[in-house]
Amino acid sequence: MERVLASFILLLPLLWGAPGARGYATEVPPTVRVLTYNIHHGEGMDGRFDLPRLAGIVKGAQADLVALQEVDEGTLRASGVNELDELARLTDMHAAFGKAMDFSGGAYGVAVLSRWPLRDTHNNPLPSFDDREPRTALTVDVNVGEDGPLLEFTSTHLDQTRDSGNRLLQAKTLNDRLVSDSGRATILAGDMNARQGTDVMNVFDEQWTDPPVVDPAPPQANGRPRLSVDHVLVRPAQGWRVVESRLLDEAVASDHRPLLVVLEWTENLSRR
Repeated sequence: MERVLASFILLLPLLWGAPGARGYATEVPPTVRVLTYNIHHGEGMDGRFDLPRLAGIVKGAQADLVALQEVDEGTLRASGVNELDELARLTDMHAAFGKAMDFSGGAYGVAVLSRWPLRDTHNNPLPSFDDREPRTALTVDVNVGEDGPLLEFTSTHLDQTRDSGNRLLQAKTLNDRLVSDSGRATILAGDMNARQGTDVMNVFDEQWTDPPVVDPAPPQANGRPRLSVDHVLVRPAQGWRVVESRLLDEAVASDHRPLLVVLEWTENLSRR
């Protein structure tokens, strides 16, 4: 009996400091690997139309959710290929397309790839001036794994012209549609055609967290850092922890580089 009691006393420090002891939570926060990528209708900087190359980049990033921009569906310049169906097949992911406009015998717009099944999808055209290319925002609902939150994920592509007036209108429209006080997990990703610190991104910064991006590429010739126009924005701020945010070192497959942001959803972790 004395030997058993002595063994128990020796184990007390281990039990006291063990995970779950003293009322601390042991839940592992759900992780979401988000990639946003303007794929330049599948054509690389080397002039090659190469969807398997793009799919390899998505798979190499181990992305859970992918926001794609400049996606062609059955156009002449894509040789009639349904690009999203092919990318979904090559990556073994669920997919949804958001048409922005008819183009070259087919359609052109944005898309989402998801490791998780899509529960709901909404394609919402954005306001555009009459002389500008139409834009849209595709929103999908997904459950992040078995224990994660119901996540609202949007892929978009804002106006590309030098005048920011149309982009500002589109940014304000996205805030009106997507921002709420519900505390719901929300991610907005895409090609905003605006760098951090600009008037357009300031509109988003009022409502969203825009994680700083690490760029492994060397600075420009003038010594200034290269600033991306691609962004992954999250809400609510207190619900997400940014694990990683970086541009991938891939500058050939498209005229944009893919942006990877790794997030943990911590909002619902209990503190008993």
